[in-house]
Amino acid sequence: MSHQSTLIADNIEQYLHEHENKDLLRFITCGSVDDGKSTLIGRLLHDSKMIFDDQLAAITRDSKKVGTTGEEVDLALLVDGLQSEREQGITIDVAYRFFSTDRRKFIIADTPGHEQYTRNMATGASTASLAIILVDARHGVQTQTRRHSFIADLLGIQHLVVAVNKMDLVDYSQARFDEIVEEYQAIAEKLQARDIRFVPLSALKGDNVVNRSEALDWYRVEGQPGPTLLELLESVEVSRDRNLTDLRLPVQIVNRPNLDFRGYAGTLEAGVLRPGQAVKVLPSGSRSSIERIVTWDGDLEEAWPGQAITVTLSDEIDISRGDWIVAADAEVAMSHAFEADIVWMHEKPLEPGRQVDIRLAGRSVAGQVDEVLYQVDVNTLERHPAERLALNAIARCRVGLTAEVPLDEYAKSPGTGSFIVIDRLTNVTLGAGMIRAVVEGESPSATEVDWAGFELELNALVRRYFPHWEAKDIRKLL
Repeated sequence: MSHQSTLIADNIEQYLHEHENKDLLRFITCGSVDDGKSTLIGRLLHDSKMIFDDQLAAITRDSKKVGTTGEEVDLALLVDGLQSEREQGITIDVAYRFFSTDRRKFIIADTPGHEQYTRNMATGASTASLAIILVDARHGVQTQTRRHSFIADLLGIQHLVVAVNKMDLVDYSQARFDEIVEEYQAIAEKLQARDIRFVPLSALKGDNVVNRSEALDWYRVEGQPGPTLLELLESVEVSRDRNLTDLRLPVQIVNRPNLDFRGYAGTLEAGVLRPGQAVKVLPSGSRSSIERIVTWDGDLEEAWPGQAITVTLSDEIDISRGDWIVAADAEVAMSHAFEADIVWMHEKPLEPGRQVDIRLAGRSVAGQVDEVLYQVDVNTLERHPAERLALNAIARCRVGLTAEVPLDEYAKSPGTGSFIVIDRLTNVTLGAGMIRAVVEGESPSATEVDWAGFELELNALVRRYFPHWEAKDIRKLL
């Protein structure tokens, strides 16, 4: 099943050590419906020998019943596991798969192409460092191509690979490939991504996915034979995307297993942390220094972004879940309000002024969307005025909180600059957002309490869980 390595037979311990310390790349596949996203992932897994024999036998059998590739094995069935996905031949939910090569480990998120599943695509893209945007060589750039490119860019993905798929259906035409590259360049001019590559391939036939194709021998980069898709994935440099300067450790839990140990656990979102380093805690501003960096495998001499760690401090400080541990000399904005891009993920529209919970870096704060500044048409990237947001809409909004908290811009630190919007009654996720700017001064949400809205929410909550209560009983609570 795994990639070929002589170390597996010769020195299994060395192989496991090298495998454990490989670089990890998270990426997504996206694009318009029927562009071949699931088939591409299936081809990657198949040609890199990451499919068990019983899995291959199962999809071979299922291909005869629900496959869409005629007599050939439908590799898309490896990731399209839902019954409704197989019946319709589309991707509905995000499917995650893992595979590895000698050079790198990968986690793939196969995201849906239909417009009504935009929220699912945004969810898959939220943890990715690279996006493969598939384009059907027959149809060229479509509306969903623009939509997914914009969302990937909105979420800060710096590396885009535009994979022109189904080249076998256009006779491997170099002219058609060049047309699509030129067409996509018009979109690329409006994006912030600094690294955009183009590769022609056929996921169904396996051309230029893992193995180089003779039919595409005209594909060259800087005078040399162009890299296959897997070679691009293995070589793309993502370590520079991490913020190693601004220390950010949001506390997820206070670890107190006995009287002699008090640690503060969380995932290091930015910066490099070392024992002895001077730090302060926000929002209190209390100062101390790092005593130990504790993990299951023992203490660390330094920790890097993405590592889950527990730290102990030299001093006894009051720290709770949601507090931030930052460098002692760090200047972090503290505010009640900010501007953010919000992706709305619920059937019930976003309405400014509605009380919600904002979950930000482990902290939950009551607040509301004070104003929708403008809505973005993700198909044209144009801005339009809007008073509310429907499902899958994206808009720049002003958000107000009832408490002053530390805030980061998403571009500086995605882990501390992103948030989700939670319904206060049902605890359902309503939307997700990326902070773009911190707003100075008091927010209306911090100084004014919407008593009318509070009464309506309380009435709904009481009637839901205590349906036998009468109106006079509810009024007593107020």
